[in-house]
Amino acid sequence: MKVLIVYAHPEPRSFGRALLDRSVATLRDCGHEVQVSDLYAMGFNPVATGADFTSRRFPDALQYDREQKRSSEQQTFAGDIQAELDKLLACDLLILQFPLWWFSVPAILKGWIDRVFVNGTVYGSGGMRFDNGGLKGRKAMLAFTTGCFPQMMEPGGLLGARDVILWHLQYGTFGYSGLQVLQPFVGWSIQYTDDAQRKTYLDQYEARLRAIEHEEAMQTHVLADFGSDWCLKAGIAPRTAGHNLNLHAG
Repeated sequence: MKVLIVYAHPEPRSFGRALLDRSVATLRDCGHEVQVSDLYAMGFNPVATGADFTSRRFPDALQYDREQKRSSEQQTFAGDIQAELDKLLACDLLILQFPLWWFSVPAILKGWIDRVFVNGTVYGSGGMRFDNGGLKGRKAMLAFTTGCFPQMMEPGGLLGARDVILWHLQYGTFGYSGLQVLQPFVGWSIQYTDDAQRKTYLDQYEARLRAIEHEEAMQTHVLADFGSDWCLKAGIAPRTAGHNLNLHAG
């Protein structure tokens, strides 16, 4: 299996780095091929601009998604985008590893998603989304650390249910592009743990990765579950965190 780990942590001595090192060693020991995009070490540029294309269809006003589509057809992406896109398309499993900031990923990783999950290749016209997305046939997972405690991310917790917090990534980014989503790995309350607990997290992550090739994906929806009104058809039970929300309760 070919694995791409996109890593976003600004501190090279962090526990996140220890997780990355353990994951690379474990996956390679299991016979998998591993590539790492260490975004901070690479100096990856997260800002989407017209310079992302070596030629433009609309030179007078930047229409970023339409330029992505044209570049997908003509292979006119800037070199740093094309290099990351090549890694993405070559992998069987994508892991995004990061510290959870403001319920989401660090800006450098969001910029990687914006610039690399391109229109015309990853998603696009002709129904290229969800079960027909450009990355179908591949799997993906989040691996993150956080300062909060597990009970804070339960349905009645202070921050809300974990999979609701992550829905924009697991369903909106991974799912939309056709990826099958695996359960996330979480290193909880890192600032408040001791060395023994951190070793436990490392060992748990290793055990998880040793069996990752055979892990079942989370339940989701396919396009056929939705009607012409863009809503779930009658009789289709909600299967994701976002679709299960009762927004009109009370």
